[in-house]
Amino acid sequence: MFLKHKNMKTLIEVLTMPDLYNPFRQEIWGQSHAGEELQEPAFFEKSDLIFPSGESLPSCWLNPHYLEPNTLVNTLSAYQS
Repeated sequence: MFLKHKNMKTLIEVLTMPDLYNPFRQEIWGQSHAGEELQEPAFFEKSDLIFPSGESLPSCWLNPHYLEPNTLVNTLSAYQS
């Protein structure tokens, strides 16, 4: 699977898929596809990654508390301010 790095605007190939959808992991092991040569694998913060279409990663992949009732209320109130 490929994701896009928000700041570098390059594609990142995800090498550790279980880490991607595990909300308790903040990083994934991936490989940047920038330029002509393949880059060395490195850790990337999930908060710096988006889908190539520009959509954010799902909350259930990022927040281990996404099912807690107060989390939903806090998220909604942040959007209303």
